[in-house]
Amino acid sequence: MNQYNTNTIRKRTLQDLTIRDNFMFAAVMMKGDNCKRLLEIILGIEIERVEVSYEKSIVYNPECKGVRLDVYAKNADNTRYDVEMQVAGADLGKRIRYYHSQMDMELLLSGEPYEELPTSYVIFVCNFDPFDQGKYCYTFENRCIEVEGLTLGDGCRSILLNAKGTNAEEVSPQLAAFLKFIREDTPTNDTEAADEFVKKLQNTVRKVKRDRELGQRYMFLEDLLRQERKQAKEQGKIEGRIEGKIEGKIEGKIEGKIEGKIEDILDILEGYGDIPEAVQSRIMSETDLSTLKKMFKSAVSAGSMAKFEEYLASL
Repeated sequence: MNQYNTNTIRKRTLQDLTIRDNFMFAAVMMKGDNCKRLLEIILGIEIERVEVSYEKSIVYNPECKGVRLDVYAKNADNTRYDVEMQVAGADLGKRIRYYHSQMDMELLLSGEPYEELPTSYVIFVCNFDPFDQGKYCYTFENRCIEVEGLTLGDGCRSILLNAKGTNAEEVSPQLAAFLKFIREDTPTNDTEAADEFVKKLQNTVRKVKRDRELGQRYMFLEDLLRQERKQAKEQGKIEGRIEGKIEGKIEGKIEGKIEGKIEDILDILEGYGDIPEAVQSRIMSETDLSTLKKMFKSAVSAGSMAKFEEYLASL
């Protein structure tokens, strides 16, 4: 017997989260200086200013039936950034493609001509190695296959960070320290980091956990997600039952037609005399309706058992 009562399992609260949780990561990066510094560490450049869109980063979208928990930002030269925590590795490439298209579509719908689309970055912070190559950082852009060094110049760049990388000598100490924090953070957050940026992130996590409004927002979003999962599960059961009934009816009709066509063929052949056991077995084992229809036409036109047997031998 299960020793746990599912009715008494405590819901996770803001206090239970670590930086690896999407909500906590987004809440911490809502602080513009945190997001700015992280982008500088990842890209290895200085950024004058970063504007984080709170409305687009921790929101529930009733039309899409989902919660957006990534960080959407832009800097002074209008470069766009979409940063998200990833804890599972399914379809990352397709998700990246979708995010780039979403940023472009928003700008185009606002009247921006396509030739003035800004540079865009999609950055995934992964608590796993998405490509099993041991790299802390994987950077992608569209390049020509036939000509080495030739890029498309479309302004789209994708970066996947790996918290379990092993090539610390190839990245900055700050990036390695940040990814170590991603890998090792705990709900109690009681080990003070040596790295200044990580220490700042730890302090932000503590402040977020004391924020009553964010606590309520987290519980609200969790309830929405829980309801969605429940509804999806119930809908799946209903669709499964409906699909099963439909398939059952279709299969039943087909089976009935097959049986009927076999009987029709045997009735005709009985008029030619005794049906050889091999012929009867061949007809009764046939499950393809179109083949049985051909057999029926041949039985009608054969005129004798011998002619029909010749037809069967040619199949």
